[in-house]
Amino acid sequence: MPRLSDHPPRLTAAALAAVLMAALLVLLPGAAAQAAPVLLSQGRPVTASSQENGGTPASAAVDGDNATRWSSQFADPQWIQVDLGAPAQLSQVVLRWETAYAKAYRIELSTDGTGWSTAYSTTTATGGVGTHTITGTARYVRVYGTQRATEWGYSLYEFQVFGTSGGGPTLPGGGDLGPNVIVFDPSTPNIQGRLDEVFRQQESAQFGAGRYQFLFKPGTYNGLNAQIGFYTSISGLGLSPDDTTINGDVTVDAGWFGGNATQNFWRSAENLALNPVNGTDRWAVSQAAPFRRMHVKGGLNLAPDGFGWASGGYIADSKIDGQVGNYSQQQWYTRDSSIGSWGNGVWNQVFSGVQGAPAQSFPNPPYTTLDTTPVSREKPFLYLDGSEFKVFVPAKRVNARGTSWGNGAPQGGSLPLSRFYVVKPGTTAATMNQALDQGLNLLFTPGVYHVDQTLRVNRADTVVLGLGLATLVPDNGVTAMKVADVDGVRLAGFLIDAGPVDSPSLLEVGPAGTTTDHAANPTTVQDVFIRVGGAGPGRADVGMVINNHDTIVDHTWIWRADHGDGVGWETNRADYGFRVNGDDVLATGLFVEHFNKYDVQWNGERGRTVFYQNEKAYDAPNQAAIQNGSTKGYAAYKVADSVTVHEGWGLGSYCYYNVDPTIRQDHGFQAPVRPGVKFHDLLVVSLGGKGQYEHVINTTGAPTSGTSTTPSTVVSFP
Repeated sequence: MPRLSDHPPRLTAAALAAVLMAALLVLLPGAAAQAAPVLLSQGRPVTASSQENGGTPASAAVDGDNATRWSSQFADPQWIQVDLGAPAQLSQVVLRWETAYAKAYRIELSTDGTGWSTAYSTTTATGGVGTHTITGTARYVRVYGTQRATEWGYSLYEFQVFGTSGGGPTLPGGGDLGPNVIVFDPSTPNIQGRLDEVFRQQESAQFGAGRYQFLFKPGTYNGLNAQIGFYTSISGLGLSPDDTTINGDVTVDAGWFGGNATQNFWRSAENLALNPVNGTDRWAVSQAAPFRRMHVKGGLNLAPDGFGWASGGYIADSKIDGQVGNYSQQQWYTRDSSIGSWGNGVWNQVFSGVQGAPAQSFPNPPYTTLDTTPVSREKPFLYLDGSEFKVFVPAKRVNARGTSWGNGAPQGGSLPLSRFYVVKPGTTAATMNQALDQGLNLLFTPGVYHVDQTLRVNRADTVVLGLGLATLVPDNGVTAMKVADVDGVRLAGFLIDAGPVDSPSLLEVGPAGTTTDHAANPTTVQDVFIRVGGAGPGRADVGMVINNHDTIVDHTWIWRADHGDGVGWETNRADYGFRVNGDDVLATGLFVEHFNKYDVQWNGERGRTVFYQNEKAYDAPNQAAIQNGSTKGYAAYKVADSVTVHEGWGLGSYCYYNVDPTIRQDHGFQAPVRPGVKFHDLLVVSLGGKGQYEHVINTTGAPTSGTSTTPSTVVSFP
């Protein structure tokens, strides 16, 4: 980094005159304002003719990091091309060459990516940093190398394109968080009254439009019971959970549903320390209700009062000093945490990287325990640095065990709120895309957002963070959001709700056919939930598609609704829930339910899943409706026949064919029989005898039978 001198430089007379004239022009009425050139290429989609190896992808040349680079194979010619997203007036291209530079090359421009014009060319380049003045309008810019200066390939640390876009006025970053983000400090009066007011509204509003986020500034709060209803999130604003202590409870119970917690969805708690009043906090939830970065200085009860049914759930990066009482929870996944002990297990309890977890013992008790989590990166979160809001973006961990915050400051980086476009209800998709194109991240405040065009996340390391279960609804059959073939995008904390016009997909991470290696800086999808129907008619061909290699999907519930409005076998038709085409994708805490055909289709190589929970579609009208050629039913989790390496731990599928209880499924899981395809601790369950499974996986595993709701299990496959 250049060193700043101790004294400002002196201005020459000519320079001083120029400065004065510029100031005068600003003051003169009618003086034309010219937009300053900006860096347009950073984080944009980029392709290349080749790459030397997995550590030198094309995306490294537009990531803003002079320590990473793209390098080609050792041959002529080669090219690298960046898509600016829209036509722009270009002014300059800067090329930062590594030792392996181009002696002869052209800089070429295109409006469509097909026809090219030459804006600059040389046959006598000497490497280093090449700064070239460029004129012209183009969306695509290409460096086309025709002669290497060394025996190696072409290698660029950075490929920077400067100019001005035609996107209209620059959007501001930062700003207030809107009326549905409710911020408390220890001196705020009547905190309990405000908590209770929101809970009365949200307790049973399962498909309502209300969305709320409670934020507690660091400090100590006494005598609170924060009851958390639908679409309500509660979070502390410290860097550590212990910065914000509630001497009281954060409670989820099921009084609204007669003591049955199986529909306690869409809510969250994060980044708080609790001293429960009676020594044990109650968090009786089912799907889509994450408990993250929490420190419970006592026990945690996961069942409703009276120990009614519950079907959860998910804990990550948390410390529970006492016992976690699982009680009636049918399944649960706990990741990278510390617990005093764990009590009870119904069908499928999975632990990875959890200090104090019970020993491996599936199926009796039904505990699947991995000592570490292969790869993890915690969810981004809002916090206060003094009086300034920032978003902390945690670092990637490999073979993680225990919390990320227990031994001092968490690892990662911070982004000021000024780097985010704060999205509020009424914001159009065009404005959101303009903000993304401008290089801003997105922070969705609580609300429901209709998008009439796809939100396009094209810049590496973009953060899209939702507060209060912010909800996107695609109109006119568009895909709600697509991520480009770039590194390090973080999607977290929002719900995508299918619209009434069929969408080909609701979320796509990466373009089809990508070959880019993202292992060093993967995209993460965390607490991003998909819903088809329930809040009204909704349709989609597939819920979530993962094309980018190395993506981490950490806690998702992809749900075709079985109750609510707009529900029926054809009314909320969605054939596929979760499709993975990328290689080396990891899913931790995967919940996918009720799709008309395959709930999970895994086509990529070396995929891994730690914990999976599924229910087959309740509403299949008859056996013929789910017939899959000669196979009875579509598997809940299908690994493509072409896959050679895949592994899963702690996977369960349940059936409840209440329209036609005579329906039979050949199996819950289907996979090729190869040494590299391995499953550990599988189960299938017939709920009350409404339908049956013939096998667990392929033709392995005993059939379910009768009405006793007893799992059929397979400890190891093959």
